[in-house]
Amino acid sequence: MTAASPAPVAAGPVRKATVLALHSSGAQLGVGLRWLDRSRPDVIRCFSPGRDLANVLISCVEEVCPAAHWPALARLAVATGPGGFTSTRLTVVLARTLAQQLALPLDGVGSLVLMARRLDLGGPTWLVQELPRRGVVAGLYGPDPDRPGVMREWLAPRLHADQAALQTLSPAPWLPAEEDTEADVLALLDLAAAAHSQAMAAPWQPVLPIYPTSPVALA
Repeated sequence: MTAASPAPVAAGPVRKATVLALHSSGAQLGVGLRWLDRSRPDVIRCFSPGRDLANVLISCVEEVCPAAHWPALARLAVATGPGGFTSTRLTVVLARTLAQQLALPLDGVGSLVLMARRLDLGGPTWLVQELPRRGVVAGLYGPDPDRPGVMREWLAPRLHADQAALQTLSPAPWLPAEEDTEADVLALLDLAAAAHSQAMAAPWQPVLPIYPTSPVALA
């Protein structure tokens, strides 16, 4: 984790110099900031606000990227889950709001996609999150044969009865979805910076939380 403070925003025309990443799909809140010219080291901090996330989210973000620096942002990235219903929703809503108000591109990336990139899977593999008394949330991930070095989501995450049910869809091996918030925030920064360098469009409207399980019980 690198600790450095953003440079103050100078008066006059603002240079779009940085990308901001948010991740709260796991137990921690991760916030990352990168200077696109790499003139300064990345700033990545992880917080453990627990159920107080709604009250401290903005202040945590401002510890990494003060509001005065927001006009200098060039792009945003956010983890979209699956994860905690409330925590994921809060950071996605904040990212969407900033993207709309600052007219910035917003990259939404699934948390299991970020894990798959980190695990460097050799072939299609189920990433599994166990939910006590409810089943397992699992998605299928592996290398994309058409794009070397790219990790592909073969089957999007959804709720399954158990791990045996996965085998009816694919006999691929499975791994537990292990959290590493700092590493995944770094991956978000990498993806956003690469997308910026290619001037890739990323409207904020389609970026929504991934909810494999409904927060509302329907009759």
